[in-house]
Amino acid sequence: MLKHCVELYETGQFSQFFLDYIAGKKELQPFYAHAPNLESFKQAIDQKTFSQENRKILVAALQSQYANQEVSYAVSKNIESLSSAHTFTVTTGHQLNLFTGPLYFIYKIVSTINLAKKLAQTYPKHRFVPVYWMATEDHDFDEINYFKLDGKKYQWNSDQTGAVGDFELGKDFKEFLKTVSFAPDVFLEAYSSSKTLAEAVRKYVNSLFGEEGLLIVDGDDVNLKREFSEVILSDLFEHTSYEKATEATEKLEELGYSSQIFPREVNFFYLDKGVRERIEKMDSGFGVVNTELRFSDQEMKDLVAKHPERFSPNVVLRPLYQEMILPNLAYLGGPAEVVYWLQLKGVFEHFNTPFPVLLPRNFALLLNTKVQRKMEQLNWGVEDLFVDVEHWKKTFVKAEASMDIELTKQKEVIATLFDLKGKEAAHLEKSLENAFAAGKVRSLKIMDQMARKLRKAEERRLHTQIERASCIQELVKPGGSPQERVVNMMQFYLGNPDLITELLDCFDPLDFRMMVLSDES
Repeated sequence: MLKHCVELYETGQFSQFFLDYIAGKKELQPFYAHAPNLESFKQAIDQKTFSQENRKILVAALQSQYANQEVSYAVSKNIESLSSAHTFTVTTGHQLNLFTGPLYFIYKIVSTINLAKKLAQTYPKHRFVPVYWMATEDHDFDEINYFKLDGKKYQWNSDQTGAVGDFELGKDFKEFLKTVSFAPDVFLEAYSSSKTLAEAVRKYVNSLFGEEGLLIVDGDDVNLKREFSEVILSDLFEHTSYEKATEATEKLEELGYSSQIFPREVNFFYLDKGVRERIEKMDSGFGVVNTELRFSDQEMKDLVAKHPERFSPNVVLRPLYQEMILPNLAYLGGPAEVVYWLQLKGVFEHFNTPFPVLLPRNFALLLNTKVQRKMEQLNWGVEDLFVDVEHWKKTFVKAEASMDIELTKQKEVIATLFDLKGKEAAHLEKSLENAFAAGKVRSLKIMDQMARKLRKAEERRLHTQIERASCIQELVKPGGSPQERVVNMMQFYLGNPDLITELLDCFDPLDFRMMVLSDES
């Protein structure tokens, strides 16, 4: 693949909050622990504390999670290596999107794998393991139950409720699977041989990235949750997480940065088969929203002790949970993810947990040969891909028009004529000046109408070029959103099975620019 890079601020796709973070703006520095660069990892390694007992629990949990799955040598060695105090993880996380969902799911994992490789080269005394945190406990099914390919939406509808990882791939899913028979075997085999959505996602992610040593971690694990019991109790009864996150949120808002997440007094869901609902503090004890479940204070403490797996952290505490059960050094996320972590540093400090290096995933735009050809015909460079097409069209039509379509000189002549004659007529009768002024307004409105007609006529004459630009825009921003947030990887993978290998070759996790990738041919 050929790679051209564009500065993120030139794409118009990113918030000022995010751009200020990666630029190292001084006002934001108190909200994170390490600058997003390679040099920060030396300090992160020195500061990370992770006991041998924690490592033992993690290795046992991973061995259990992979028990019924064939794993590569690289995965097996990485699991074993986590027993060593010299092994650390770098992590990304995402929902269980159907057939990977948008392209950036793949970009996140590729970025994380490449970061582990870069760290291994830079700090050879240590081992670095890439991790995909599988968001099995998420309950927003409508966000993950579809993918888009060639402009068409493929959607699985189900009336199941609760954590999506537990959703069963029953008869309704088998029917859905028949509509996507074109999908690569790696997906069809994973889905058709699995009982639950979590099992299927683990299988296809492992098939796609197992040779790279990627470990897949499911936080919905009783032994891992037990390590989090202290935080669960603190959040339920002391609400310190809410206080610390709210304090940071207010300070960021004073600096002009909008909140990305909204802390609650209780930042846990109650999790059980078919149920993932918010826990709320009541006048007496606790309740679970949208259920009849009620617990006294003592009953809730007993539940934490006996069934920590019933407590699912929300977006405020999931990052802390991840950092407490992994020997983790970095989290790689999208622009909104990275900046919401800045609301959480005080929470980490309260629980004496090192705050990781926050890195954005790589950003990319893939071009097919059809679009490349249209770019050549329009004489476009990669920077032109990010212009506003409507603005471009106006500028282009004006520049290419066979005449002055805005009728600028003609309007000036008309305006001058009415002004001049209005003043002359005023000598006859004062009110005539106002009449001429009104006539000028009406005449200029007519000229504006004529100018619009001329523009439309020129657009029809230039329709081929304008249509080319529209086709390019539909690939770059389908439906008005960036390609990587809409289009499924199969859009390119079906015609190029080496896509992931090529992305691994192109991505640099510490290059914070938009990569425009095109075929070398």
